[in-house]
Amino acid sequence: MPVTVTYWAEHAWIDPAVEPGVAIEVSDGRITAVRTEVPTPPPGAVTLRGLTLPGLANAHSHAFHRALRGRTQVGSGTFWTWRDVMYQAAQNLTPDNYFALARAVYAEMALAGITSVGEFHYVHHAPGGTPYGDPNAMGEALTEAAAAAGIRITLLDTVYLSSGFGEPPNRHQLRFSDGTVDAWADRLSAFKPADAGDVRIGAAVHSVRAVPADALATVAAWAAERDAPLHVHLSEQTAENDACRAAHGCTPTRLLADHGVLGPRTTAVHATHLTDEDIALLGGSGTGTCMCPTTERDLADGIGPAAALQRAGSPLSLGSDSHAVIDLLEEARAMELDERLRTRTRGHWTAAALLRAASADGHAALGRPDAGRLEAGALADFTTLALDSVRTAGPPPRLGAETAVFAGTGADIRHTVTGGRHIVRDGVHQLVPDVPRALADSIAALTGGR
Repeated sequence: MPVTVTYWAEHAWIDPAVEPGVAIEVSDGRITAVRTEVPTPPPGAVTLRGLTLPGLANAHSHAFHRALRGRTQVGSGTFWTWRDVMYQAAQNLTPDNYFALARAVYAEMALAGITSVGEFHYVHHAPGGTPYGDPNAMGEALTEAAAAAGIRITLLDTVYLSSGFGEPPNRHQLRFSDGTVDAWADRLSAFKPADAGDVRIGAAVHSVRAVPADALATVAAWAAERDAPLHVHLSEQTAENDACRAAHGCTPTRLLADHGVLGPRTTAVHATHLTDEDIALLGGSGTGTCMCPTTERDLADGIGPAAALQRAGSPLSLGSDSHAVIDLLEEARAMELDERLRTRTRGHWTAAALLRAASADGHAALGRPDAGRLEAGALADFTTLALDSVRTAGPPPRLGAETAVFAGTGADIRHTVTGGRHIVRDGVHQLVPDVPRALADSIAALTGGR
């Protein structure tokens, strides 16, 4: 019979308000009861001092990009020059060193309050494109790494067939490609993760430049048949829009719409450079949008029309993408502050709405609509932010949501619980004892210490 564990939160954000003294009862990985007005910890309860939030969802990750942090900040350049450095890191990946790196990266996420990640995975094969003996060895490395770090993963297995409209993959991209969309579907259909309980398998279209138009419907059908999430990089660069118009006479968004890719299970990542018609197509179809502000500003992509997309009907989620930083509170803050810079007005989202994008709406984008809320029946995933750090001290607890979003950082996370398991306790990861060392060692192994 499952054991019931009680966590007592000094303060908890129960959307949309902060409540003092909240007892959260957990059994078999789910919340069974949430009781407010509990002034002191019940006997035997685990005490969580600070503000407890639903576990955060990182809806867009490329785990191996974490090895680029600091290395791409030297000098100037564009997205395209950054991409050349990324290719060099990708060439050195193996299933073993990718497991080690991803385990450390996902542990860093847990330390930042993240309980679920959407891994946009496209490094499928050995350099040159030769499949491994297990064609899904790289995907298996990622799902096992997430389990070892104590977080959930939605593996968004990515189709990547072209270097551009009508062009074959370049030498760097050969290991990303299955050759044909049918070969991609066959490989992915055969993938049975070892730890299936905390794993979701979804699909991804890398971009309209990397997936020929006549293959888009196959990817959409694969996801639809399995009720799986479907993600796509969309209009991150104006060059993609220009090339799509030249090849197809329309924007990337229109091309996706015409081939059945858009819809409520689909999430467009970035969606930075859109027309009014694009915004209407995404919102009208219920397609979600994942904004990645720290990467978008790091790569000088631009500021996407997040507020307009949400008004049109597109649910918003957040991701750390290239992991220039891993901090979902910073992503939430940046989405609001970027919109303030763009419009020169304040207050486009409430703190509650931004927390929702970082939690419930992000989990939904990853195929987990039962996560991201502190309520009975939800997955027992939550995280606790200190309210007495140098960043968060001062405001009254009733303003905890505002404090978390506009002052807090991942460094203020004290506890992370996933499926009822206390993964981060008092700021220490319980499964990966020295996360900085694990990161340093795995990155050095990948880069040769350069």
